[in-house]
Amino acid sequence: MRPQSVISASNPKMTLTFEDFPPGRFGTFGPRHVTRDEILAFAAEFDPQPMHLDEDAASKSMLRGLSGSGWHLCSLMMRMMADGFITRAASLGSPGVDEVRWLSPLRPGDDLMLDVDVMEARASKSRPGLGIVKFKCTVRNAAGQVLCEMTSPILIERREGAV
Repeated sequence: MRPQSVISASNPKMTLTFEDFPPGRFGTFGPRHVTRDEILAFAAEFDPQPMHLDEDAASKSMLRGLSGSGWHLCSLMMRMMADGFITRAASLGSPGVDEVRWLSPLRPGDDLMLDVDVMEARASKSRPGLGIVKFKCTVRNAAGQVLCEMTSPILIERREGAV
């Protein structure tokens, strides 16, 4: 038996189902502070390009300074989504990502915020026990500068009796 759902996201102990994600602003999550050491460690392991590893080379790049990998930023966004709501949603995963756009560089010392909007929510035609929620996630720094945007559908179970 799965946990009973709630109507709003304000109760962190209850499972969120499809019905808890109407179109519109879902929430804002964060802040998440990013350190220079994190940026260097991620780059060394996963994206060893000069603009992510070497401050002198980075200062001569089009980014004009050390910047985090876009994949690091996506990883941070996923963690903020998980901490914010995904781990308490009746999520069945995602069929993929529609779009990711890196708009401004991630810098050491940035404090990130995540804005989550529900763009669309529709019941599945082939699987009546689930819905498809299309999210737009926007990561911004403390100055309000948008660093990254992602749109992605997530499959979420419907509340029992909603079918």
